[in-house]
Amino acid sequence: MAESLTIARPYAEAAFKLARDLGALPSWSDALARLAAVASNDVARDLIGAPQLSVKQVATLIADAAGQLTAEQANFVHVLADNERLSVLPEIASQFEGLRNDFEGVVDAQISSAFPLSGAQVDDIVATLKGKYGRQVKATVTIDPELIGGVSIRVGDEVMDASVRGKLAQLADALKI
Repeated sequence: MAESLTIARPYAEAAFKLARDLGALPSWSDALARLAAVASNDVARDLIGAPQLSVKQVATLIADAAGQLTAEQANFVHVLADNERLSVLPEIASQFEGLRNDFEGVVDAQISSAFPLSGAQVDDIVATLKGKYGRQVKATVTIDPELIGGVSIRVGDEVMDASVRGKLAQLADALKI
């Protein structure tokens, strides 16, 4: 895992610089997300490195499966294929998003809730996080019934657990159960 992150870093940085210079960060985010989804597919993983297909054929298949790409994005896929790096597309996409968020002053927040949250509740959480981090917040909300109640919020490496499951775990730890 750490090796693939190290391999992906220069490609993510190059894609980010190109996208920034072209003023096309949203387009590149979208394209890389689609390419990462394609590269994560079992069929695509089998095609990547298959000896019966040329590098150019694999790159073309991956690019076509990802949908509409600009000339620069398609060229990026071919560069990855030439360097046998198509398998790290998910890591490239993730690192690209991190670079974009830093550039735009945004933090990603993953909000897990035991029950669906109303728009007002999500807005309140986002406003609180914005005040805490002093940056715009891009929130992703998921439902996790195992939380029993409450919410758990992850921003980067930081986790704020206000769930019933988390409180029960703290209580059990305090009681040394």
